[in-house]
Amino acid sequence: MTATLGTLDLHPVAERPDLLADPVAAAVSAYPAELSGAFVAEIDPALADTAAFCERYDVGLDVSANCVVVLGRRGGEERFAACVVLATTRADVNGVVRRRLDARRASFAPMDRAVAETGMEYGGITPVGLPAGWPVLVDARVAATTGLVVVGSGLRRSKLVLSGAALARLPGAEVVDGLATPA
Repeated sequence: MTATLGTLDLHPVAERPDLLADPVAAAVSAYPAELSGAFVAEIDPALADTAAFCERYDVGLDVSANCVVVLGRRGGEERFAACVVLATTRADVNGVVRRRLDARRASFAPMDRAVAETGMEYGGITPVGLPAGWPVLVDARVAATTGLVVVGSGLRRSKLVLSGAALARLPGAEVVDGLATPA
């Protein structure tokens, strides 16, 4: 079975594990109920960044979600979290996220650390398949999206497409009001 969103050709996620980073494919196998109804679409990896992707594949920014890795620090201890926010918004890293991590400082994780910690490609990091114990902070606007939402697949050459409710059901997920502010 295939479906479409914009000009994307969607395939059930379980049928195309070749389009998923290894930790994402493992999560799809481990959490079939949470990820039922999820799709994957192959894209041009040069167009993985949100604005270029949305323009080329006719997908609205209001149904495109970004997953950003945040690193919080307090007294020599580091805490990672993932934040899932719509592309029309920006994560409140220095306010909401910092307080949620009980950190003195919080910032976007450096690219090399984000890639090493997640086992995913930069520009394709997704909340599906993150390391155990990481909080997955999902902005309430993402969870409330009534249709499908596009996120990374762990690889730059594809995108996951699933419901906002499915993102809110992921292991470690917490829906957070006010996690993001308008861009």
